[in-house]
Amino acid sequence: MTTLAHLIQPHPDAAPAIGAPGRDWMNYGELRKLAGSVRASLRNAGVGAQDRVAIVLPNGPEMAAAFVTVAQSATTAPLNPAYKEEEFAFYLEDLKARAIIVEAGYDGPARAAANRFGLAVIELTAVEPAGMFTLSGPHAEAAPDTEPTADDIALILHTSGTTSRPKIVPLLQSNVAASAENIRASLALTAGDCCLNVMPLFHIHGLVAAVSASLAAGASISCAPGFDALKFFGWLEEVNPTWYTAVPTMHQAILARAPRNAEVIANARLRFLRSSSSSLPGPVMTQLADTFGAPVVEAYGMTEAAHQMCCNPIEPGRQKPGAVGLPAGPEVRIAHESENRLIDGIGEIAISGPNVTPGYEGNPEANEKNFFEAAGKRWFRTGDQGTFDSEGYLSLTGRLKEIINRGGEKVSPLEVDGILSDHPAVGQCVTFAIPHDKLGEEIGAAVVLKDGQNATDREIRDFAAERLAAFKVPRKVLILDEIPKGATGKLQRIGLAEKLGLG
Repeated sequence: MTTLAHLIQPHPDAAPAIGAPGRDWMNYGELRKLAGSVRASLRNAGVGAQDRVAIVLPNGPEMAAAFVTVAQSATTAPLNPAYKEEEFAFYLEDLKARAIIVEAGYDGPARAAANRFGLAVIELTAVEPAGMFTLSGPHAEAAPDTEPTADDIALILHTSGTTSRPKIVPLLQSNVAASAENIRASLALTAGDCCLNVMPLFHIHGLVAAVSASLAAGASISCAPGFDALKFFGWLEEVNPTWYTAVPTMHQAILARAPRNAEVIANARLRFLRSSSSSLPGPVMTQLADTFGAPVVEAYGMTEAAHQMCCNPIEPGRQKPGAVGLPAGPEVRIAHESENRLIDGIGEIAISGPNVTPGYEGNPEANEKNFFEAAGKRWFRTGDQGTFDSEGYLSLTGRLKEIINRGGEKVSPLEVDGILSDHPAVGQCVTFAIPHDKLGEEIGAAVVLKDGQNATDREIRDFAAERLAAFKVPRKVLILDEIPKGATGKLQRIGLAEKLGLG
């Protein structure tokens, strides 16, 4: 399988493909037919196989289907619908988009930004079943009706840009297809599986792990309108999925509401739960497995790898809390942090394989810094620090940019997170650096307590002091109702001190 069209081609017409809570299923035959009509609409709007189409739609089955079908005809560029006009303008210009797809009747900031650059605005009208839609837009000189090849770009996303200007990550048809197949294999997905998607579909996690991997298996995917802890168990009961994938903060919110939904959990047919996009604290993995009676599979992914790089084994009992698993597709090695060579021990994680982007677009400096040749292969530096244990499981010790340097003592925020998560009152936590005039950086932690639990900042610090060396103990613990998160629900350490007024 080398393109998205190849992913969905082999499955029976009548098999359910894309759905949503409360709606009928679109089958694979309908999905293939939709891909044909989307292609005709794009070509009539002057959009060719190498042109770029921004997609600004709310989460749900239409967004999933739009990604899958547009990517069979052009380059997709899903954007966060919550952006403001200036943000849309930046991304549309940076991407060199040819057209934009929005909901029919939409007159928000994405359209205003698109009008600045004279983009073709194509409107999407949802019809039944779930995921089915029609497109209408301006007619232009028809583009050549060629089909994207394995080496054409299927998907363009930006890096998060927490410390610098966001970088453009082009992912080829072959990159996305390879990653979808890697995830399908590592999770042993079959046509009988059903995924409940709660991840945003402008992000690599949802697009590839939930949508593309499911379609590669001929399985079905029910797309919720986004994550909502209050509605999750209702969806779980209605959809009756065999798995779902989420980021740790979502899993923690689900755990918080699990006691009042014991009956739904008892009747669920979950084969496994998947976690990715940031490190899952070991105690949370254990609680999830105990609560749902199913293995919790933590995986390690990033945009430049078309998502997955490592994954814990799917077989019950082989998951290691605190480890992101075994290499699952690409080759994964440890590189020297400043020299272009592979090493043993602790260092920067590097990957090589068919799912890895060919390189950042228009950024030779970043490519020079992040890619290198060794052992006859081209390697990508992930920016993460980690090490393999004796059984080949990879553990992360932190983002190299997030490692806290307290007066020369290097502290892994992930290690501190793991200890704080063990406190019986702590529901969520994130450890971060606070600027310090003498030490350079001091250690801070933001904490959300579990419902009905009480603890003071001093009690949490004392708990940590009994389990950590003195220099690793947070000097400041903030107890919050909610920790600020990024657009995809991930906790972001970089810049958190400033957001909390501690800069």
